[in-house]
Amino acid sequence: MSNGANVNISDLSITIADLMAEYTTEIEKGLEKAKTDTANEGVKELRATSPKKTGDYGRGWSKKKVDSAVVVHNKTEYRLTHLLEKGHVNRDGSRSKKFVHIAPVEEKMITSFEKRIEKVIEDANG
Repeated sequence: MSNGANVNISDLSITIADLMAEYTTEIEKGLEKAKTDTANEGVKELRATSPKKTGDYGRGWSKKKVDSAVVVHNKTEYRLTHLLEKGHVNRDGSRSKKFVHIAPVEEKMITSFEKRIEKVIEDANG
């Protein structure tokens, strides 16, 4: 492929298409890495900051690929995530204590992913 310095006018559209395909591929690879790296950080932090009674809940955090997304979830104690994060009504009518541990990690992951996306685009643009 040409670097664009000396391109025949008849080959211009092919050269532009090749450059755009290369740029798109570079962006896609960078976004996949950003998704995976961000999810790995989220899993690590959730494992460290989750409430610990037996430890099963904290060890249950994992990531999985769903279509084009990477999802962080608790694969073993998934029923507890909402109850621990938001609290719940006990049998005697009182409320349990909230253990807010997912929301701060989510916010951190969003910020981290946005920064990674910006870096991928900056790096692709040279």
